[in-house]
Amino acid sequence: MRTSLLLVPFAALLATSAHAAGPEAGRFSLSLTGGVDVPVGGDVHDGAVAPVPDLGPLNPALAGVAAELRIGARDHERIYGQATTIGLELGYGLSDSAEVFGSIRKTMTEEGYVQVGGAFVPALDTELPVYGTFGDYEALAAEVGYRHYFGTVGFARPFVGARIGATRTNGIRATFDIPDAGITIAGAPFYETGWSATGGLDLGVVMPVSDTFSVTLASGVRYVGDLKDDDSAIGGLGLASINDTGSRVSVPVTLSARWDF
Repeated sequence: MRTSLLLVPFAALLATSAHAAGPEAGRFSLSLTGGVDVPVGGDVHDGAVAPVPDLGPLNPALAGVAAELRIGARDHERIYGQATTIGLELGYGLSDSAEVFGSIRKTMTEEGYVQVGGAFVPALDTELPVYGTFGDYEALAAEVGYRHYFGTVGFARPFVGARIGATRTNGIRATFDIPDAGITIAGAPFYETGWSATGGLDLGVVMPVSDTFSVTLASGVRYVGDLKDDDSAIGGLGLASINDTGSRVSVPVTLSARWDF
């Protein structure tokens, strides 16, 4: 019953034909956007197997004890999960069915904690769990794109679009723990702040509310390229290859308030 009530305002917008907000040749628009970004692909780190001849430098009590680090790949969904997005967009109408736009979008989620693998200790004939805590994920994307609208002006109109640009992702530090061995590598640099290529496809519907205001519901797919790795802390452990990645594929779901002028 409550779900049905929530759908009523959208049903009313879909049915109305009294307003004509949306793209128009020579007309600008400004949109404020918020929503969620759900990862569906891309790894925060790859896997690797690295022998450690002596654990003494990590814990003096284990001097002379050898181990083998067995790290598995972990994706964005497993470490970070769903992110929050906010954005600002400026559009320009080429016609009543086409527009170009530029946007700035911030994506953010809190730190993630997960078991990243194990440390096999031959002397004990056992594998000790290794855990990783990865710092907050924060990225700012600047993109340009194009949208094409279908249907009749004045009604709710579906659209498709494409975008391309660059994303600046803040540096990420990681803390690795082997609790059963009393080993902690705290705040290790993992990714540096840097830029990556980004792009995406959009699918949505614009719903007029007045002659100059409308609401847009959209989804699609987003891609952010590999991040800039920092091996200064993990390279000595033979794990320099695990952060040669960082790309992210996600599905956003956004709701925008749009003003045409």
